[in-house]
This record gives sequence, structure tokens and C-alpha cells, in this order.
Amino acid sequence: MTSNVRALISQTKRWVVKIGSAMVTRGGQGVDLDAIDRWAAQVHALRAAGKEVVIVTSGAVAEGMLRLGWVTRPTALHELQAAAAVGQMGLAQAYESVFQRHKMRTAQILLTHDDLSHRVRYLNARSTLRTLLTHDVIPVVNENDTVATEEIRFGDNDTLAALVANLVEADVLVILTDQQGLYTADPRKDSSARLLHEVHASDPALAAMASSEGGALGRGGMATKVRAAQRAARSGAATLIAAGSECEVLTRLAGGEEIGTLFLPDQAPLLARKQWLASQLHVAGRLLIDAGAARVLREQGRSLLPVGVTAVEGAFHRGDLVSILAPDGVEVARGLVNYGAEDARKIQGQPSHALPALLGYEDEPELVHRDNLVLM
Repeated sequence: MTSNVRALISQTKRWVVKIGSAMVTRGGQGVDLDAIDRWAAQVHALRAAGKEVVIVTSGAVAEGMLRLGWVTRPTALHELQAAAAVGQMGLAQAYESVFQRHKMRTAQILLTHDDLSHRVRYLNARSTLRTLLTHDVIPVVNENDTVATEEIRFGDNDTLAALVANLVEADVLVILTDQQGLYTADPRKDSSARLLHEVHASDPALAAMASSEGGALGRGGMATKVRAAQRAARSGAATLIAAGSECEVLTRLAGGEEIGTLFLPDQAPLLARKQWLASQLHVAGRLLIDAGAARVLREQGRSLLPVGVTAVEGAFHRGDLVSILAPDGVEVARGLVNYGAEDARKIQGQPSHALPALLGYEDEPELVHRDNLVLM
């Protein structure tokens, strides 16, 4: 069964790959250009196979510590931020130069957890990442440790990777670490511990198996990786935790090989997102649509374009949940709106190509994208 599931996983399109500090910096010895080169070659192979790849990288603080001559990870917030600021320069330069040698363009994206919990910034980040992927650019995402406060103390890039997987609606999250995967117990303390090849992310027994002890450079150990897999599963993404040092690990995972631990979600990505939208009780406004738009939504599962909207009610903002009503007043759907109420009124009934002239800027052509819309 495991091989069959992995074969299906290998056919998915959008992957988020998280690379840990120890992997990126040779355990704190400096950015490992050779390792990044190996991953770049594998990402190139994944791209050639039709996959889209987003990288979430750690290593800024570790690289900064090396450049500043610090032996142990500091605990003072200002020192952590200083190390991140120094290290981010070398980290970004390393990814850019190495991936360029493989004829791939990269883009640096720095995020905090707050960016992904604020509706407007969430949609802005989502639009940016989608645009980069459309233009064959590899986004390289890191937590913005330089300005983060609570995040740098309690956050971790495993969690960030899971949130990014949700943000870009990824099919698969790969977490590369210095362990082979999830064991029945901590293999550093229990010689009888067995590697688990396939688990369900919702299994409550997983927490007891995962150690919370991280390395000298990381934060949280296997426990944060299990929680990340559970977060990713909520949006329907499968998670693979594997050793980053494994030869050709990404291409072998993409080929369906049984490496590391596969965390299975309980439901498909689109279904999970739709159920989340459908469960929201509060709507910030209403969009009244014509009969043609209602028919397209119901029968073809299309996005809601401004041309089909006849009236806009409420004082909602970009990213708010709105109700979509047919001419008879029956609720057809709910969705996250791409424009605030003021702009929505300006473009209602208008074709998408007219939006830049009407608004003075160019954004998404849909008022509500089908990925953020659920029929009622």
C-alpha cells in the first residue's frame, strides 16, 4: 500500500521543500554551497518533470553566528536579530549564485507568522508567490527573524513551511532534516526505535514518538516537524520527512521511492479548504450576481468575475469572507474576496480587462477566485 500511495504522491504538481539549518550550514560551519548545489540540481530535475517548487530555508542565524564569531546560539533577542541580519546576506547570495548556475531564477521572500494570519498580507503574499511560480522563479522563503519578536523566540521554520504549504495550496511538503524520519522513539536514546514509513497525520500517538530536543542550531527537533505535518494536513497536503543528506533525496521521493516518513492527510487539499470556508459563520458582506454568473458558478465551478456582479453590499476588505447571492436571493456560494467593497463597487458589471483603468492598478482578474470559493 505504501508504494502505491507514494506513486500517487510522486504525480503531484506543487511541492514546498523545507531545508533545516544543520543541512544548509554543515552543522554551523558555514553555508554549504556543495549541498545547495545538489539540491539545486534536484529541483531542476523536479522542474523538468513539471513540478513547481517553493523552498523554505533555515540557516540565517547559524550563518550570522559564524560570521560574527559566536560559538553558541545567543538567547538575547537583539543578538538573535543581529545574527539573522548578517546571516541573511550570505544565505540569499548562496541560493542566488548556485541556482543561477543551474539556469534557475530565485526570489527572496521574508515572512513572519503575522503575515500569514493577517488576511490582506496573506493574500498579498499568496499573489506574489503564485506570480513567481507562473514566471518559473523559485521562491526562497525564510522567517523574517530580523524584525520578528515572538516569532524568533517561539517560532520555527517547520511551522513556517507548513503555513507556506497552505498559502500556495501545495500538494506535498518535504521537510529535509538530519534524521531519517519519524521513529517510534528517539533513536539517539533508544536503540530499538523503528523508522515509520507511513503514518496518518491525525494519529494522536505521533506526539509521544517525537522528541522535542533540537540540535544546537535548530528549534524544536522532531516534535515541530510532526506538528508541521499535522498543520499541512489540515489543508490537505501530504508531508514527507527525510534526511537531507540522503543521495538524490528529492528526485527519489519524486520517483515514489520509500524514503523517510510519509504523513498522510485525511482529505484532499481542495476539500479541506472548501470545508474550512463553508464552516465560517460570519460574512463581511454580500455580492449579488446575475443569473448567468450563478449558472456558471453552480454548473461549471468557475471563478466569480466582476462582470457578473450586479450589486455590492457591506463594508468588507480584501480577504474577507463574503456571501454570493443569486437574483432570487438564494445564497449560491461563499468566498474570500480579492477586492475591498469600495473597489468592488467600481468594477461590478465590468469586464476584467477594464479593471486597471477603473482602479488605477492591476491585480487579480477575479473578484473571488474559485480556489477560495465554496458552493452552498
